[in-house]
Amino acid sequence: MRLPPLSQIRQHDTCRLLPSRFADAEDSVLAPLADSPAHLADLFALDNATNQRLAAERGLAPGIGIDELVFGVPNFRIVNAAYTYPRPEGSRFNSGLRGAWYCAFDVDTAIAEIVFHKTVEYAEIGHFRDSVDYQLMLADFSGQFHDLRRASGFRQCLDPESYVASQALAESLLENGSLGLVYPSVRRAGGVNLACFRPALVNNVRRDAAYRLSWSGTPEPAVKAIKAKSKGKKIPRRPA
Repeated sequence: MRLPPLSQIRQHDTCRLLPSRFADAEDSVLAPLADSPAHLADLFALDNATNQRLAAERGLAPGIGIDELVFGVPNFRIVNAAYTYPRPEGSRFNSGLRGAWYCAFDVDTAIAEIVFHKTVEYAEIGHFRDSVDYQLMLADFSGQFHDLRRASGFRQCLDPESYVASQALAESLLENGSLGLVYPSVRRAGGVNLACFRPALVNNVRRDAAYRLSWSGTPEPAVKAIKAKSKGKKIPRRPA
């Protein structure tokens, strides 16, 4: 398969939105369910048996090796989770075996991507009434990425309705050692996205603003910037 051209990318403050329930507590979302420390320990033990990220961090994932994951840096669990919790059907540039870190060059494009996928989800059940908080995660990138922005012959990889061609390209790129792709957003004209294949290249991950997306009966949500939740209450951590 012919590969897209390479571009040297140096992009700071790329934007990725995560549901706040994952970003705020990382791996401690079980804490509110526990009645006692002993109960929490039991919940962690049960979660450990099926937690895909933890399995990958022990070298037990079929799609990514432990040597590719990151440890000991801020928000490393969030980075690793992007690669170890792919959608079963995959996404535009990854299969159901291995995820990728998707982000946008600006927050409006990141929001447009989230809005599209949530709207499809609500359309399937015919219910456009919900409110979801998202945490904006910033990250910096520097490296040579394959670039679809001005490449010819890859139109099918940007098909709004299908990931067949784009996943085939991603598989070929991975086999050839690619770091990932930069590509024009399909959901927002003029927006630019990046799909990083390598966890070690997701640098300086940190929290920024938080947003609330609210659907009130129509497919178009209201988007509101909100304050981050208070960090005064300590969240129980997973036992080592």
